[in-house]
Amino acid sequence: MLGKSQAKYIQSLGQKKVRDQEGVFIAEGPKIVAEFLSSSKTRILQLYALPDWIRANHKDCNGVELVEINEGELEKISQLATPNKVLAVIKKFEALSEIQTKGKISLVLETIQDPGNFGTLIRIADWFGIEQIICSNDSADLYNPKVVQSTMGSIARVNLFYTDLADWLQEQKDVFIYAAALKGQNVTAMKKINEGLIVIGNESKGISSSVFDLVDVRITIPGKGNAESLNAAVAAGIILSHIV
Repeated sequence: MLGKSQAKYIQSLGQKKVRDQEGVFIAEGPKIVAEFLSSSKTRILQLYALPDWIRANHKDCNGVELVEINEGELEKISQLATPNKVLAVIKKFEALSEIQTKGKISLVLETIQDPGNFGTLIRIADWFGIEQIICSNDSADLYNPKVVQSTMGSIARVNLFYTDLADWLQEQKDVFIYAAALKGQNVTAMKKINEGLIVIGNESKGISSSVFDLVDVRITIPGKGNAESLNAAVAAGIILSHIV
């Protein structure tokens, strides 16, 4: 049974200021919750679930507090248009104070503000084995429910670091900086890399001049049609598939 105050609290976690204040976020649905349950990085505080989900999964919950709810109660606390069996309240991951870039490929995101795109970029990074993403401070919030859902669990495997990009990139003296651009080297002709920073910019504004000035190699995805630009996540996927 779910109390009114409890339901109101969970609903409030859709707001960034409440998530920041409480240090928690929510994830929904059997697939994503299963990913979090199996992750050593994740600390789930409570699970709110329908009876059939609890019967099938209680042995995998490792002592997490289980609250049985009905479909009407799940609808009240869900951030989804179609609620799906289980909702988890999860402690935020430990914030990184610094990030190492030598000997690995890192994704760099500037002003990616659409939560769906942002989450998809995290999922793409995970697919290509990229363990860390550096984001501008004005990018989407990692713990936005739409971001969490879009990552499909990859949020538990990819580390994110928010910073002032121009200042941070200036400090990366020994690592090549690559960037998606309209004019640059054809990505299909580039050699594979084992180290570097790959910058993806805002779809409408692109990469800011202060960041572009620091780029060593500009990468272009050749097109044949008349579209002005590619979706940021699609562009990142194409680039990574060619050079990683």
